[in-house]
Amino acid sequence: MVERADMYRGPVRLRGSQMESSTTDQRLLDQRGPSDWVHTDPWRVLRIQAEFVEGFGSLAELGPAIAVFGSARTQADHPHYAQAEECGRKLAEAGFSVITGGGPGTMEAANKGASQAGGVSVGLGIELPFETGLNPWVDKGINFRYFFVRKTMFIKYAQGFIALPGGIGTLDELFEALTLVQTGKKTVFPIVLVGTAYWQGMLDWMRDTMLADGKISPKDLDLVMLTDDVDEAVALMVEARRVREAQGSDQGLEHSEGASS
Repeated sequence: MVERADMYRGPVRLRGSQMESSTTDQRLLDQRGPSDWVHTDPWRVLRIQAEFVEGFGSLAELGPAIAVFGSARTQADHPHYAQAEECGRKLAEAGFSVITGGGPGTMEAANKGASQAGGVSVGLGIELPFETGLNPWVDKGINFRYFFVRKTMFIKYAQGFIALPGGIGTLDELFEALTLVQTGKKTVFPIVLVGTAYWQGMLDWMRDTMLADGKISPKDLDLVMLTDDVDEAVALMVEARRVREAQGSDQGLEHSEGASS
């Protein structure tokens, strides 16, 4: 049987002559060329709204979850793959669902670890010209057309981020999370970089260049934890969950006391 390449456009799978040379995001952001009614902004708003509704509806009852990021190019025999698989497994054993971008490489490994450990393995896919849908270890998957809708789902339903060595997409998600924590949009939200040899240079640059030039404050560097130990990364997520639950209990008690008075 001949294998044929797939392309996903939201929930739609395209093959052969039906595959397109551009993505929905590209058509939204690129202003070049003619457009018909289905590609105009007012109609796009309805499609964007539908993606938010689908994402919120699918993930609302997910429970505590951690997003795991890393390169789609990581091969199955690479140590980073084994490390991501271990990360997914131990997060599941600690009672977390695991959310990835649903692709191959590191994402596949984290989904595999979570699924094989009996946890909830989630993949949030995106329409890309060079990726072919969700990996086989995703138990609950959603394919998105728009990056910003997908990123909202990561931020809203994850209680922490673990980033293994990755490329531009990993950096995008990492600095999105850092920005939201730094500006107080997300609280009790641990961010862990796994892989000292890979990430140390970036943190050194942030300290020696950004901090030295006054572009960030010293406390901004404390928003990220660097480790080579998956157990340490998972323990930080568990502790953050404990703090969050304690805060929720305190708020509930205050509300109850206020109502009774």
